[in-house]
Amino acid sequence: MAGNLSGEVAPEAASGGYNVPALVVGVLLIVVIIGGNLLVCLSVVTEKALKTTTNYFIVSLAVSDLMLAVLVLPLFVYSEFQDGVWTLSTSVCDYLMTMDVMLCTASIFNLCAISVDRFIAVVIPLNYNRKHVDMRQTVLLSATWVVALAVASPVVFGINNVPGRDPTECKLENDDYVLYSSVCSFFIPCPIMLLLYCGMFRGLKRWEEARRAKLKNSILDCRKLQEAATALPALAALPPLLPPVIRARELTESPEQQSTFKSSEKSSELKGGPVPTVSFTEIKYNQEPRRRKMAKINNRERKAMKVLPVVVGAFLFCWTPFFVLHTVRARCQDCYVPPALMSVVTWLGYFNSALNPVIYTVFNTEFRKFFKRFLHSCFSKNAS
Repeated sequence: MAGNLSGEVAPEAASGGYNVPALVVGVLLIVVIIGGNLLVCLSVVTEKALKTTTNYFIVSLAVSDLMLAVLVLPLFVYSEFQDGVWTLSTSVCDYLMTMDVMLCTASIFNLCAISVDRFIAVVIPLNYNRKHVDMRQTVLLSATWVVALAVASPVVFGINNVPGRDPTECKLENDDYVLYSSVCSFFIPCPIMLLLYCGMFRGLKRWEEARRAKLKNSILDCRKLQEAATALPALAALPPLLPPVIRARELTESPEQQSTFKSSEKSSELKGGPVPTVSFTEIKYNQEPRRRKMAKINNRERKAMKVLPVVVGAFLFCWTPFFVLHTVRARCQDCYVPPALMSVVTWLGYFNSALNPVIYTVFNTEFRKFFKRFLHSCFSKNAS
């Protein structure tokens, strides 16, 4: 996930020395980003358990990281190796700035699209399609990249060609555009994204409380029905209405199934007939697969909701220092930001692209299983 590469170059452009540690770290970073994000893409494409709508957004995020590693980082590392002196043409620099701004914007907008998708899934669940990517999600994914390209396009149209431009520096030359791109890429999307996540977790909490209350009420109704049935003389000799095995199973039933089961018991009692025992068999064999599938889908969504705030937190931790210093340097002419400090915060931002696969591996068991299986198969083939 790229940020604006405007602070990475030392304005002194002087000594002509070579920064070998920057070259070594940069090459390792490129390899890690490409390897980790390729594994993320492969896992979602090949694993059925990972084919969820949220993970398709994660693939889009991984693609932006891959593009960063291939299109931006090599030139950035080359500039750092040259001790911050830009020795290539200004046209190459403008290309680098364009891709840098576009990929940074695409990254943050992918995270925003994920937050919108999760918000809809929790707050408006009836309008959410969990089985495949629908039109709304396609529009979100497409808009992410279209807006990112629109934010970066002024560099392509020559906004960087200012009078007296220093060819030994590669940065965004127009201070107004620095402010514009920073606001569009970071300072507007981040609060929106955080507000959506707050709303999502509040909605999830309310849903959990409502589900527990409904389950508790259903259990109480069943117990009252059982007490009323045992009090009738004609039914006193019959076995309890809810045998222990059924009472134990009621905790695993969804609220909708318990409500249906309860209503059927009431109607049977009113008609004077006994509760058909065959219905327990039907519930056991006909509805169990559907119930298990519903629980599995909900479990995946909860896993996704646990990992996504960590991804967002890592992004904010890595990129906030850069955007703050980047904007301060552009708007405050009397403020001095040391080139070494800008270089450090830019490296920190680029390291974020290598963190996401690590986060998925630590917090999501399905991603972790695929990574272990894939790496084990690769090492086994090499060993043989």
